[in-house]
Amino acid sequence: MKSETGHLLAREYIEQLASAGRYSFTSKEAKKAFGASTDAVKLALARLSRQGLIAAPARGFYVIVPPEYRSVGSLPADQFIPALMEEKGIAYYAGLLSAAQYYGAAHQRPQEFQVMVSKNRRDIRCGKVRVKFVARKNMARVPVRKFNTQRGQINVSTPEATAIDLAGYPQHVGGLDQVATILSELAEEIDAALLPAAAQTAPLPWAQRLGYLLELAEAEHVVGPLREYIAKEARDYTPLAPSARDEDGPRASAWKIVVNTEVEPDI
Repeated sequence: MKSETGHLLAREYIEQLASAGRYSFTSKEAKKAFGASTDAVKLALARLSRQGLIAAPARGFYVIVPPEYRSVGSLPADQFIPALMEEKGIAYYAGLLSAAQYYGAAHQRPQEFQVMVSKNRRDIRCGKVRVKFVARKNMARVPVRKFNTQRGQINVSTPEATAIDLAGYPQHVGGLDQVATILSELAEEIDAALLPAAAQTAPLPWAQRLGYLLELAEAEHVVGPLREYIAKEARDYTPLAPSARDEDGPRASAWKIVVNTEVEPDI
């Protein structure tokens, strides 16, 4: 059904989008389709939101919520993040625990979906869905893979890049024990020959830490090329736990790591 002016009504609009396989839209697109004032469009979208038919993970950006996700109050993050990032013109990839999950290396489903971006961005809370943005330098150089979702494709860091990020951001994944545990499973997906190239997208201490943790996680079969890279590039020792007050401890010479904390992976 259409209004007397021939423009779409709000519910009809989202039904037509969904039938065409599209589950996101902007307020500007809705205004054009409705042929109504800005205030009228806000009221119509607010009504759909109260009915649980749409949700707004970002200002001016809406997702259509299918019946199977009404209890969550939003599409899953991986089904709207690609469209949101495209709309905002922001380079991104799913990383850390969320990336590890794509490779079967997450012990449990992360409570938040972790997205790497070039600069700090406010986190998203939409219904029960949580998205954590983590600033990552050299975004353009980080290798990614595309994975299919129910609504399209999403960029995900490669196993090698995921490993580097895990070593670089232990505070975002539950600490070094958790990093080592994840690496013990992720190692099955890592191509050892690709690790040095992934390491070059990050600070050298990340690669030093990663090599030590991979050995600790009994993944010696993937560390050869990385060890050669560290031997060539590393001049200084770096603490295993950069946040720890104590920077003294045994030294792992192969990785130039000061073992200033005990790491116990759940292997």
